[in-house]
Amino acid sequence: MSLILKLRGSRAVSAFRLDKLNSRLAAIRTSGRIAAAEYWHFVETERALEPRESQVLDRLLRYGEAAPAAEGRMLLSVPRLGTISPWSSKATDIARRCGLESVRRVERGIAWFFSGGRLLDSDLHRVFALIHDRMTETVLGSLDEADALFRHHEPKPLAVVNVLARGRAALEEANTALGLALAPDEIDYLLSHYRSIGRDPTDVELTMFAQANSEHCRHKIFNASWIIDGFARSRLSSA
Repeated sequence: MSLILKLRGSRAVSAFRLDKLNSRLAAIRTSGRIAAAEYWHFVETERALEPRESQVLDRLLRYGEAAPAAEGRMLLSVPRLGTISPWSSKATDIARRCGLESVRRVERGIAWFFSGGRLLDSDLHRVFALIHDRMTETVLGSLDEADALFRHHEPKPLAVVNVLARGRAALEEANTALGLALAPDEIDYLLSHYRSIGRDPTDVELTMFAQANSEHCRHKIFNASWIIDGFARSRLSSA
């Protein structure tokens, strides 16, 4: 049974950056403003820390300018749930090298405090865009919700996608359910390929195909081409 500690940290953004964010917030036509932003640290431990260990952890997480007391509605931006941030990897490694073997993981988020007026729910999606990167972060409504950073799930069994029996519909459903972001021509390629070899794909195979053909790995949006063993290959035929 693990424990999750929630420890307040230092000021997260400068006064200059707060002013810039509030200028953009005013354009949303909301009367609220960002009063403060401070780091919060979330630490998963195997057991309750001894006093000496708590002192070491406190020293490690004491950095930057002290944050003034803040009030108002709070929104918490944290690394995207289900991921481990680069900051977390380094901070956890440092903690263990300092003798905190019972610390499983250290993660960090930013608490944004809004004051000066009501923050309308209809404006929240635009406010979220100011305080987090939707590709790598998640916005939560309270510190307690940060426990989700440390949820552990049992590995799921291998699943087979019934392409031979259901055709393109099976691939389209898997594309949505697994978040593969496959393009229509990639679905056409997969349908043709698995029909030609006479078997169904697994969810692992489809995920690996999607990763290998992602913009980050292959820059498919630039319509690149390759010469392999003297033959010109298109993006799909070389997959």
